[in-house]
Amino acid sequence: MNENAQTAVTSDPAATGLLAGKVAFVTGAGRGIGAAAARLFAREGARVFLAARTQDQLEAVAEEVRAAGGTAGYAVCDLADGASVRAAVGRAVDLYGRLDVAFNNAATSVPPAPMDHVPEADFDHVYAVNLRGAWLAMTAEVSAIRATAGTGAIVNNSSVGSLAGNPVLPAYGAMKRAVNSLTESAAITYGPEGIRVNAIAPGTTLTDMVRAWNDLSPGVVDQLNARTPLRRAADPDEIAQAAAWLLSDRASYVTGAVLPVDGGMQA
Repeated sequence: MNENAQTAVTSDPAATGLLAGKVAFVTGAGRGIGAAAARLFAREGARVFLAARTQDQLEAVAEEVRAAGGTAGYAVCDLADGASVRAAVGRAVDLYGRLDVAFNNAATSVPPAPMDHVPEADFDHVYAVNLRGAWLAMTAEVSAIRATAGTGAIVNNSSVGSLAGNPVLPAYGAMKRAVNSLTESAAITYGPEGIRVNAIAPGTTLTDMVRAWNDLSPGVVDQLNARTPLRRAADPDEIAQAAAWLLSDRASYVTGAVLPVDGGMQA
């Protein structure tokens, strides 16, 4: 496992922020929705701890957070490696003394193909990161929240591709649907302890993953936008905003939900 961590403490963000006073752990925080979430959570008052596989991306996002007056630490983490995941969560607790909330955003994808054309290795890879990795992260986060803050919240990043049959990305859709099930099960299991667990299901979002899909299937983003009542893709910050609300105390009676953030695509 490759791990590195650092932190800097600067002036506190506004005490009235959605996540004021909380410690937030974010996976896949080096780019896209995860990076947007790290920046937003810090603006909303959280001390953030970032986890992803690529150190230079983590360093860049952490520096952005600090430059804006926030507090950020990070650890290089491979979600497919249980020891790496547990070490990253443990490092967040060592650094800040507690864990309050977590956003399990990290995911991987594979080239679009019908189910019988998906290589076994691709299926296994999506399973290892998108489902097993989410499970590993959730179990480590629950233990950390329970041992420190006592109560808290977790949000898993799912997809609108999990909410119906997905013939274009069948393995991806299957793993994300399983994440929805894990979310609901965790909400029932840990609700009595005061730990809320929800998921968001983004629609088309302008991330590297979606751009790569559009490169492989030219025009797919335009096709998806045509099916979306708002007629556009989301910016990553718009998805992060939904996660921030679910993690905040303003969503204190919301648990077990899979919230579409899709511009009306599922309406």
